[in-house]
Amino acid sequence: MAACHHITSTRLSVPSHSAQIYKDECTFCYDSPDNEGGLDVCLSCFNGGCTDPERHHAIRHFSKTGHPLALNIKRVRRAKSGRDGQEPPQKITKIAIVPENDADLYEYFTHVKCYECGGVEVDKTAGEIPKVVDAIMTSLSASRQSEIKAWEEEIVSCDHIRNLQQGDPKVVAAENAHCANCDLKENLWLCLVCGNLGCGRQQYGGTGGNGHGLAHFDATGHGVSCKLGTITPEGTADIYCYHCNEERSDDQLGVHLARFGINVESQQKTIKSLTELSLEQNQNFNFNMFTEDGKAYEPLFGPSYTGFRNLGNSCYMASVLQSVFDLPAFASRYFPADLDHLQRCNQEPGKCLQCQLTKVADGLLSGRYSTPTSAESGEVQGQDGIAPAMFKSLIGRGHPEFSTMRQQDSFEFFQHLIKIISQTERIAGQDPTKTFEFSNEQRLQCNECKKVRYTYDNTTALSIAVPATKKAKTNPEDDDEYESVTLEQCLDAYVAVEELPYTCPNCQKNTTATKTNKFATFPEVLVINMRRFAYQNWVPRKLAVPIVFPDDQIDFEKYRGHGQQPNEESLPEDAPAVAASPTYNETALEQLQMMGFPLIRSQKALLATNNQNAEVAMEWLIQHMDDPDIDQPIKNSNDSASAANPEQIAQLADMGFTDKQAKKALKETGGNMERAVEWLFSHMDTPIDNDENDNPKSAAAGQKPLAGDVNKKGHYKLASFISHKGPSVHCGHYVSHIKRGNKWVLFNDNKVVDDPKAPIGDAYMYIFRRQD
Repeated sequence: MAACHHITSTRLSVPSHSAQIYKDECTFCYDSPDNEGGLDVCLSCFNGGCTDPERHHAIRHFSKTGHPLALNIKRVRRAKSGRDGQEPPQKITKIAIVPENDADLYEYFTHVKCYECGGVEVDKTAGEIPKVVDAIMTSLSASRQSEIKAWEEEIVSCDHIRNLQQGDPKVVAAENAHCANCDLKENLWLCLVCGNLGCGRQQYGGTGGNGHGLAHFDATGHGVSCKLGTITPEGTADIYCYHCNEERSDDQLGVHLARFGINVESQQKTIKSLTELSLEQNQNFNFNMFTEDGKAYEPLFGPSYTGFRNLGNSCYMASVLQSVFDLPAFASRYFPADLDHLQRCNQEPGKCLQCQLTKVADGLLSGRYSTPTSAESGEVQGQDGIAPAMFKSLIGRGHPEFSTMRQQDSFEFFQHLIKIISQTERIAGQDPTKTFEFSNEQRLQCNECKKVRYTYDNTTALSIAVPATKKAKTNPEDDDEYESVTLEQCLDAYVAVEELPYTCPNCQKNTTATKTNKFATFPEVLVINMRRFAYQNWVPRKLAVPIVFPDDQIDFEKYRGHGQQPNEESLPEDAPAVAASPTYNETALEQLQMMGFPLIRSQKALLATNNQNAEVAMEWLIQHMDDPDIDQPIKNSNDSASAANPEQIAQLADMGFTDKQAKKALKETGGNMERAVEWLFSHMDTPIDNDENDNPKSAAAGQKPLAGDVNKKGHYKLASFISHKGPSVHCGHYVSHIKRGNKWVLFNDNKVVDDPKAPIGDAYMYIFRRQD
């Protein structure tokens, strides 16, 4: 053991309880303490670096930071105990991570090395080293902290519960009770205001209901309910606030239930909670991994055949990443690693998006982590795959949904992913998300004067409703089945002419207009989301409509728009908006509220869809249920919030935008900073040379360049698709299929197999590559 003066000259601090300690895996790759050389954890900043002689990530960290001392951790899994060498599975009772005792699972070997002295082993009992090493070994790793924080979904109280005003006392017989409006005895919710019993909405997990609890809230405004059967002696239960449209907690539940003759101390939980139903349903989904004759699909290994370990409801992310990193724009951008960036990056690797995208690309494409695992019998079982915990924590940071461990929508995650990447890569000038960009053409024609207006919107994906026609049932108890449709029928419905109410600026009166949507340009990679969810009994249900695909190249040219024609006359610009209260389609508004949608959401949906009808507004609501401002009050067009705030302008200027860009974005988004940033990134190519004090004529003359290449044809082949299995948006399982040569490869978490019968027609997202 070498003598080393860096032991005493290096300033070391014992990591705090909340310190980010990267001891599970390298921050630049997926090597871990299980690898032959173990993992080096920096004793100064607690970065984890692999010791692979070809990658040198631990050495790179030293050369970049000058931190000399590192703790090398190597672990070996202990022999399994229990019958036949199998550990008895833990019974899952709730969504939570139960901390495992790693000392029972692994045997650890550690030593301290000094990179300044050539990587020699030094005395780990000297100076402050023992305290630091002990803290590293006993503390939770960074990924573990992130998992636990995400899993421990905090259900909090609200003002409606804290300020609950209860009515007159009454005794509610919980046993043999039934809904006040029907004969259902299950899924009953007790109104904590008046004691009414109403059945819940139909839910995932087979729980039935007719929505009479919600109807009671609509009729009375009594918004806080407790689910019978979930009450525990500790005073917990499923509590729902209809005002907030969220699960809540009630610190005074015992007092509130006593009002109706229910003593919580004598209660026993008899049914599963909403959280348990969600978890159980998600765990039970699994795509068929066997052929018709009962043989397992052939597992695949090597470069580009690496799977993801499921972190718990992370399949939505895994399926998107598999499809995205199969694309040349992403593969070439992030693989192999940009060594110059790794060296000059001034952020912690675990908090740098480019570092983590590079890490994911290396994990998926290198083949380094796609190696067979075998049972004790020697039979190949599959692969471990990689666990993208570090990436998931980073990409979801600050997001109200993707920072949790709840099931999410893969298409929404795709949109979030490319938005974050685009914002980050804008400065670098190497944005791979441009491969998705194209322009839509919208044509509006007044039915009275026949004049037209063409507008163009740049976007990165197409979302199309799937036409659904139910088959006749022979047995009323059978699940709904739907007639198949062709891809062409879906696209025809998307470009079909719509008629809508319209106030014509030329005719100066209320009339109707027709609207059509078509492609103005075509992207290199076309992403189409098939909207397979619709509301049934107030719950979004999946429409399992089979889509028939052509076997060869797909031609989208018939859906291309050609701009304003010589024989068409333009509509004049709309008159400036005045500060007036918006009007709504009252019939549609009433229908939406009867379906259970809150008033503000219903109004926003009707405004966004030009007051067409309840069905169109409901489709919009399904797509925007998770918008952060969906429940915020509706503002008039010239509210004072649209005025530019100097502090907000300064913040946007710090991000590299000009004052005029900042003012424009704030004006367009009503002064909302988050939306202003999104607006700026989505209007990067728009000339913004004027503010409200500049010449308006020159501002109107500025035209936004079209995204995509107008000279490229709309000829595509299907490259991959993402499928969802499960009855609703709240639960289920996502997988991706990717075309490799003449075969389809199924990526089902960490199971990667050759799928001879890929279910193309059942997909939720399709990714097409242009054939130039």
